[in-house]
Amino acid sequence: QVQLVESGGGRAQPGDSLTLSCEALGVTSISYSIGWFRQAPGKEREAVACGTGSKSYTSTSDSVKGRFTMSIDNVKNTILLQMSSLNAEDTAVYYCALGSPKYIPGVAGSYCRLDENEYTSWGQGTQVTVSS
Repeated sequence: QVQLVESGGGRAQPGDSLTLSCEALGVTSISYSIGWFRQAPGKEREAVACGTGSKSYTSTSDSVKGRFTMSIDNVKNTILLQMSSLNAEDTAVYYCALGSPKYIPGVAGSYCRLDENEYTSWGQGTQVTVSS
């Protein structure tokens, strides 16, 4: 039974940095995709970043590219989302989610997709509020 537990959310001011953590309990291999998503009030859930457990592939959405970085620690089964240059539009509930890695026939390594439909296990979310 896989359980994802997010932490690290809170209140920040514009321009601040914040790091979210997702602990993946019950994950016993590196054969997975992990994604970070967020949902702002009144808006649809948006993909932020994803990576593979093998750490061979990561992807970030255009809206956060250059500001958010995702990293995976397979020893601690922890996935971090380091966020910098925060602005009010980053205010949302942030979720991590687990899915299966994707493969392209004939291509070494796995990849992930910034698509919530590819993920089957979700954490409870952590609130991030950016305001002055």
